Amino acid sequence: MNGLLAPKLNLPTLLETSSAQAGIRLVGSLAILALFSWTILAQTQGPELIVSKQIDRPVLTIHSSGAQGNKYGFEGGRVLKIDNMYHLFTSEMVADPHWVKMKLALWVSSDRLHWSRRATLLESSGDFTGKDQRAALWSPMPVYDPKDGRWNLFYVAYQAAPDTPREWLTNHEGRIWRAVSAVPGISGINGPYEDAGIVMQRGKDSDRWEGLQGTDSFFPYQIGDKWYAFYGSAHTETLPISSWQVGLASAPDLAGAWVRRTEVNPLKVEPRFIENPIVTRLKDVMFVAVYDTDAPNAIGYTFSTDGIYWSAGQHLVVQKDAGLWATEVRTPLGLVEEGPDSFTLFYTANEKVAGASTDKNGIVLTPGSMGMVEVQLKRGVATAAAGH
Repeated sequence: MNGLLAPKLNLPTLLETSSAQAGIRLVGSLAILALFSWTILAQTQGPELIVSKQIDRPVLTIHSSGAQGNKYGFEGGRVLKIDNMYHLFTSEMVADPHWVKMKLALWVSSDRLHWSRRATLLESSGDFTGKDQRAALWSPMPVYDPKDGRWNLFYVAYQAAPDTPREWLTNHEGRIWRAVSAVPGISGINGPYEDAGIVMQRGKDSDRWEGLQGTDSFFPYQIGDKWYAFYGSAHTETLPISSWQVGLASAPDLAGAWVRRTEVNPLKVEPRFIENPIVTRLKDVMFVAVYDTDAPNAIGYTFSTDGIYWSAGQHLVVQKDAGLWATEVRTPLGLVEEGPDSFTLFYTANEKVAGASTDKNGIVLTPGSMGMVEVQLKRGVATAAAGH
């Protein structure tokens, strides 16, 4: 705090006065200092997200038209709005083994409430021996490359095997694949997509916080003429798993080469659990990322002024009261801009089903569905005036 914000204490003068007078003056000065500090903190309250409208039921489930054959439902991905049409890229948990036999699918909607399945983009092998690097496919993230004029689709491919008493192997050694739309331009979002290779995996250049899970998520975003990406991992070689964290990587182009930003990793957004951040750049050059958190009935979010250093995470409750339809809120699918500081937030969550069974890890095998809320960005405002 500089001299413009708080009175300076003249210690020689204090020593020359009586002890009683010095005590009064010191207490008074500290009181003024505290008042100024409180006022400044109150006036610089940061931005936050608030739910302006909650939809009290899922908008896409295994009972929706087009979802036939999808045994365990939907989990993760991203929603984009293009020409007033919503495009959902998501992971479908179609069959056993649970979390292993997967399809990456594209769904579309014109009203956010009614969805049509447009295509299967990719399908995993479902191999449960640990040998196939593409046994399970997850987290499809479409990102448009303005330089190349094509959509890039980033997704995670895992090896899969039965868990052991010591290790979680259902999804391990995650590798980030990049696929490119065969059709150029914005309309190429509908695919098809052609694989262009692996852009990130666990190896000798990994940070110490990365573990057997490999790379569990990847989302690129542009800052100037450079690309950055959130990526995540966990030490799943040791049960119980202590934490899931995220870091940053950077590259000159979406194709790479991607380099870990070890000097800032892992990011200090959440102390224990953060997965699948998706970044939105706001019109005032501020960034916001939404992510999966372990806070009840909530998703997490964080802000950044430069896209590199991120604020401590905050939590947005998306289900409450009569609209509490899930046993577990899981993954946000990004913020879809609808107007000034106004967004639609889609997310996946596990539905409440009476008598649902659990697997050997205690995971409730209820189907994953997609819900939505309308969200407003509340920008930092003065909450107290000087002298109050």
